[in-house]
Amino acid sequence: MNFFDLILWPFKWAVSAVLWLFHSLFTAVGMDPASGWTWVLAIVGLTLIMRTLTIPLFMKQIRSMRGMQVIQPEMAKLQAKYKGKTDQVSRQAMAQEQMALYKEHNVNPLASCLPILAQMPIFFGLFQVLNGVPKAASNDEGILVLNSDMIHQFYDSTLFGAPLFSTLRSPGDGNHTATVVIAILLVIAMTVTMFISQKQLAAKNVSEATKESPMYRQQQMIIYIFPIIFAVTGINFPIGVLIYWTISNLWSMGQQYWMIRRNPTPGSQAERELNERRAAKGLPPVGKSKEEHEAELEEARAKAAAGQRQQPMSKKRQKAQTKKAPGSPNRTGSSGSGSTGKK
Repeated sequence: MNFFDLILWPFKWAVSAVLWLFHSLFTAVGMDPASGWTWVLAIVGLTLIMRTLTIPLFMKQIRSMRGMQVIQPEMAKLQAKYKGKTDQVSRQAMAQEQMALYKEHNVNPLASCLPILAQMPIFFGLFQVLNGVPKAASNDEGILVLNSDMIHQFYDSTLFGAPLFSTLRSPGDGNHTATVVIAILLVIAMTVTMFISQKQLAAKNVSEATKESPMYRQQQMIIYIFPIIFAVTGINFPIGVLIYWTISNLWSMGQQYWMIRRNPTPGSQAERELNERRAAKGLPPVGKSKEEHEAELEEARAKAAAGQRQQPMSKKRQKAQTKKAPGSPNRTGSSGSGSTGKK
């Protein structure tokens, strides 16, 4: 056992234990233990447990992203302060001031990657379990918690003719055409759902000020880089692993949709849309009481009424209006009961 395998052993054991648990549960309710769908549902169960455990990391990711938006003005000042300074001393000083700013506001720039990084050990653990199925089945062995009978059942199970341990590059002993088609479709599904889940946050849940920052442009690059990496390496992923990542991405999409609608970032398009929905129901904007909102509306109406001030008027126009005013004297005649003239 090499060092990498030694580090992954606890995660590999956890993966095998969860797969055993769900497989036993679905078998107990009457599903075929050698059916591909029984094992697919076991992998889905593994995904749901993993994503449930990473909810705190997701919330930390959201808080950190909002914190980064709060400090954007100060970051812009810092970048302007060291603009054009490329010497080592200036770079080090800028890095120290940035770290101090992060620490002051309790912000972690890498927090946006925490949910996906936390899943990597489980990903490698599942990868090793699935890759070890053919060898364990041929040697009539088990894999940690999964006994030899379960390994044989896993080896014989397929999804539309494609073995769950097979990859696009190594179709295995099943239907090669089915394996290639299923693997390609799952690689596409994994890549597309990953892109959508990352784009989802940047599309509506970012303030306009943040969109103008250099850091936002760097985050936009990551949105495209991660799916490309997974699309390229996905040809080596077993079908079971592709199912895991696709389900995980769908979870992310649903989780983020709920968060964006319920608790959007201040100043973002999502917050404006939420306030519009609240206004349609007669509710005040987010973060304000009904009394505060009514007071603001009253103040706005008062300012609007006061804003209708009289426009400046020339003397000529003033005289013209005086002539038209009711009861004003007639400059061409007497104001008395009759008029007299010189004869």
